[in-house]
Amino acid sequence: MPAGCAALVLALTGTAAQAHTPAHHDPARRTLPAGDGWASYGTGTTGGAAADAARVRTVTDWAQFTAALAEGGDAPRIIKVKGVVDAVADGCDALAVPGYDFGAYLETYAPDTWGLERDLTGEPDDSPEGLRRASAARQDAEIKVNVPSDTTIIGVGRGAAIKGASLQIKDVDNVIVRNLTLESPVDCFPQWDPTDGDRGNWNSEYDTVVVHGSTHVWLDHNTFTDGAHPDSAAPTHFGMLYQQHDGELDIVKGANYVTASWNVFTEHDKTILVGNSDSESTAVGDRGKLKATFHHNLFTDLTERTPRVRFGQVDVYNNHFVAGSGYGYSFGVGKESQLVAEHNAFTLPRGVSPAKVLKRWNDAPLTARHNLVNGRPVDLIAVHNAEIPEETLRSGAGWTPALRTSVHPAWAVPALVALGAGAGRAR
Repeated sequence: MPAGCAALVLALTGTAAQAHTPAHHDPARRTLPAGDGWASYGTGTTGGAAADAARVRTVTDWAQFTAALAEGGDAPRIIKVKGVVDAVADGCDALAVPGYDFGAYLETYAPDTWGLERDLTGEPDDSPEGLRRASAARQDAEIKVNVPSDTTIIGVGRGAAIKGASLQIKDVDNVIVRNLTLESPVDCFPQWDPTDGDRGNWNSEYDTVVVHGSTHVWLDHNTFTDGAHPDSAAPTHFGMLYQQHDGELDIVKGANYVTASWNVFTEHDKTILVGNSDSESTAVGDRGKLKATFHHNLFTDLTERTPRVRFGQVDVYNNHFVAGSGYGYSFGVGKESQLVAEHNAFTLPRGVSPAKVLKRWNDAPLTARHNLVNGRPVDLIAVHNAEIPEETLRSGAGWTPALRTSVHPAWAVPALVALGAGAGRAR
């Protein structure tokens, strides 16, 4: 940070806090401010702010949480999460069907005996793969929950968390999720696919939050983390990482008008996906949608996809990206994407080039301006094209974001985000 700027950072922090504090000062009834990212477009995002007293629930365990989501009626609701709500409190063994044995699974499908030429499709129900499928179906039914329209889910205090769940915000409108530590679900029963790549691979399910075909979604002051089960602690089987995580946040299948603000995304591989397929059948529903804003988030110790974008007009500004030892890239430029990345700060370890910040998956234009890498201005597109000419990127996303509030200079972003982002800090 430039000398003499600490006082200005504190002043900016105070201004931002004041701007984010409503007059009634009830965080559970907080609505997204006007002009705050794509989720403020049109009707805006109010979640369950209009809920009457009978539709406000405080929950402390998984059964209470799922019951509060499933209560009948279309009226707005507020769900306050107190303490840690664990979707798999009894552990993975409680989800396994009788007869499932992981040791038998490894023995049966080891490459030395099964080979790498055929997948496990068609394995009978009483085989190790069949029993794995049945166990996986149990977990799917247990940890996935649908979030209704006009809902606010908010953590109470600094210790509120939802652990091991997959929040499905699917085909609904007007949802707010705030002030929660969201610990990524662990796939208890990943599938071995011998035909995935040259050596086979483990494939896992369950994203932490899925925004699927939904509109007006605000994710604010949450901490997305692998928690007690980081990939770095995962074992290897058949010479491959026993992968038990999928994404932290997916915005897919025609979802639109999403704002993710003041969150922490940490300790993960495939972090955020905007648009899940290049296929033409998917493109028909995604073109003109997948509009999302990411601002004042901290991305730390992540491998990739912060975010990876297809089709959408995605605005990424005032975020701090802190790369760790396994860093792959930050922004994935995908099919027909229109990414704008401005006023962000990147902290890269020694020996990691700024050329890695961008990754071209398909030819699509983007705007990347006023970004700092290790405190210095860097033209991310120019340095990428100079060092990776076989993946040349085009400049100019073709649109200018208008829905922004409190745009700060990139040099101030690391301190602002450190002071304000993450669970337990919502106002």
